[in-house]
Amino acid sequence: MKNAVTKNVNKLVGTFMDQVPDQLKDTAMIRFFGLTKIPLLWFIKPTVQKMTDEVCEIKVPLNRRTKNHLDSMYFGVLCAAADCAGGLTAMKHIRKSGRPIALSFKDFHAEFLKRAEGDTIFTNTQGKEIEKFVQEVAASGERMNMPVEVIATVPDKEGDEPVAKFTLTLSLKLKG
Repeated sequence: MKNAVTKNVNKLVGTFMDQVPDQLKDTAMIRFFGLTKIPLLWFIKPTVQKMTDEVCEIKVPLNRRTKNHLDSMYFGVLCAAADCAGGLTAMKHIRKSGRPIALSFKDFHAEFLKRAEGDTIFTNTQGKEIEKFVQEVAASGERMNMPVEVIATVPDKEGDEPVAKFTLTLSLKLKG
């Protein structure tokens, strides 16, 4: 009887989760990761705007938690969100690979072009390259590095013009 109830509950949860948009699932995943592993991500409340095989867009609101004394986004928040946009893409491909791969960023370069004076979108367009990179790491078993580019824009104020550009070196290694 208990087995049948568990089976029905799992079926209901699965049916419900199939109806939840991927964007909401991805946002929940990154927020849960923030809550359990990186509290700053939980605090700044990133939202996944788009997550495809090629593109990851993360939105961070400009609010009391994320702005500095000049009413623009604090550079630490900009950096954390860039990490999130590059890292989420890698995390999804690692999970899809089914292999135990450790993810970290080896170094970080930021170019701040303008003040981010509104909600900011962080975009990584290297999804396919990162997927191939994850496969190479899984096959080799060796630590490997790859530069990941993230562009920050403030569409409501600056349109498509970047306010910041980031290059993070993604470092992956098979665990064990």
